[in-house]
Amino acid sequence: MTLYDLSLTELRKQLDAGEITSEQVTQEYLDHIAATNENINAFITICKEEALADARAADQRIAAGKAAPLTGIPIALKDIFNTTGIRTTCASRILENYVAPYDATAVAHLKDQNAVLLGKLNMDEFAMGSSNENSAFGPVHNPWNTECVPGGSSGGSAASLAARQAVATLGTDTGGSIRLPAAHCGVVGLKPTYGRVSRYGVIAYASSLDQVGPLARNVEDCALLLQAIAGFDSADSTSVDTPVPDYTATLADSVAGLKIGLPREYFIEGLDDDVRRAVDQAIATYKSLGAELVEVSLPHTDYAVACYYLIATAEASSNLARYDGVRFGRRAADSKDLIDMYTRSRAEGFGAEVKRRIMLGTYALSSGYYDAYYLKAQKVRTLIRQDFTEAFSKVDVLLTPVAPTPAFLLGEKTDDPLQMYLSDIFTVPVNLAGTCSMSLPCGLSDTGLPIGLQLVGKPFDEATLLQTAYAFEQATEWHKQKANI
Repeated sequence: MTLYDLSLTELRKQLDAGEITSEQVTQEYLDHIAATNENINAFITICKEEALADARAADQRIAAGKAAPLTGIPIALKDIFNTTGIRTTCASRILENYVAPYDATAVAHLKDQNAVLLGKLNMDEFAMGSSNENSAFGPVHNPWNTECVPGGSSGGSAASLAARQAVATLGTDTGGSIRLPAAHCGVVGLKPTYGRVSRYGVIAYASSLDQVGPLARNVEDCALLLQAIAGFDSADSTSVDTPVPDYTATLADSVAGLKIGLPREYFIEGLDDDVRRAVDQAIATYKSLGAELVEVSLPHTDYAVACYYLIATAEASSNLARYDGVRFGRRAADSKDLIDMYTRSRAEGFGAEVKRRIMLGTYALSSGYYDAYYLKAQKVRTLIRQDFTEAFSKVDVLLTPVAPTPAFLLGEKTDDPLQMYLSDIFTVPVNLAGTCSMSLPCGLSDTGLPIGLQLVGKPFDEATLLQTAYAFEQATEWHKQKANI
């Protein structure tokens, strides 16, 4: 077995025992990235010299007996996190050469533990997309079938894991952007509760929905990464000052007696047969483990996609107004005047999907339409949040599919934005409610593509969420299935 096949916890044991060095592991990863990235296109920027320097520093810390859980572990970041001295493009031409003067808080936490940064990962431009086809740097290809999408917007974060180009990664989730790629690429991805992880230094898409989260090859690795990045940050006004438990302490606890809710609105007509079969088998597994399965209702689910695409685009319109060619980012050459510079810089710098969402959001916020669209969407959001609150008064965790289908072909939905938006139907309600959720592998389709199981937890109860996921993972073999690279 090669070093890049080892999990985070397996690498940790060998590094601490002195059987391998971080420099050795990092070099093997860099070689593997060089050999595979042309087919996958998961990396926008590869930090070869910086990674090897990080690895040597980590080896010194390990030798001194001061290793933290992530010391010497090769990790990659969605290219939405600001990183000192390394460009942060957000997969957009408008930020193609932008280099931030500071680290995002989540990145600083990783550096505090001497993790090794391999590079920055491809994504949908400004995190707007469900397939990772909207990147200015080309689409990411699913390692299980390179003719299929990896899911978006954190497609590079999931695909790099499935291609074994990193041990663990960070992504962001605004409406399913961690969970969809995790499901389509057969890895574990967790969207923490809104406010659990600092968003400081993360380029904003929709500020009331965005959340930073980990992706990894298994649940324990995911728990370790969340442990490193969770916690209060005074630099982020949306960060919540609440204690962070030891997520690994209760991982192996039994789920016997745990109440798992099955929202009837998520088991609908149109759900792919392979997905339904895999989720039904997961339900049977939890029954065999002694969990109690309870049918619940989230009655406002049908309004979630429309509600989300009003709120998210309105906030995007506001957040992306700063990209005007004046202060940073792309500036159009030979502009006639200030207005010409504004319009040409934005027209040249933004891709089609970003422009579409800016226009939708600007319309929803415009005079005469604010109350009819944006304000009404916020009221519906409150109803959706109340649905989850009511459900969690009866159960500990919810269980649903992640996506209505396995990964689809590249180009299959690009001409029909509405069909693309409906890929998020099972994930956006969680963001609107602000609670935590994760995806973990639960099966393969008839064509050999991964299928994801979604677990949804109570606000700030990621510990129970991880415990529930770990029980399923230990009782099945799906997380051991690997893409054939």
